[in-house]
Amino acid sequence: MAEPRPDRITLTGLRVRANHGVFEFERVEGQEFVIDVSVAVDLAAAARGDDLASTVHYGELAEQVVAAVERDPVDLIETVAERVAGVALGFAAVDEVEVTVHKPQAPITVPFGDVAVTITRRRA
Repeated sequence: MAEPRPDRITLTGLRVRANHGVFEFERVEGQEFVIDVSVAVDLAAAARGDDLASTVHYGELAEQVVAAVERDPVDLIETVAERVAGVALGFAAVDEVEVTVHKPQAPITVPFGDVAVTITRRRA
């Protein structure tokens, strides 16, 4: 029998202007990044007690993710995703996080809809 999927809190489409990229013009001009974050959290106690302290405050999570993406520029969106995962795992209630970083204006010479990386990290 398969293990039940854990409870999750998911933020999709966080829009952040930042200066990540390999090329100098990306660092100078910046561009929009779109972040999706899904955290595995046991929500039973929060639901039973209607208690915010027993869950993850998704507003605080969103603010911290945005601040992490806006921080010092890096070359790779893989690095941005790892940074966001670290932020999410900093919340005590989070057991696992899945992060997708979209770079919809990536410097690609052919028509495309999106470029994204997705990582999953678990608490050690």
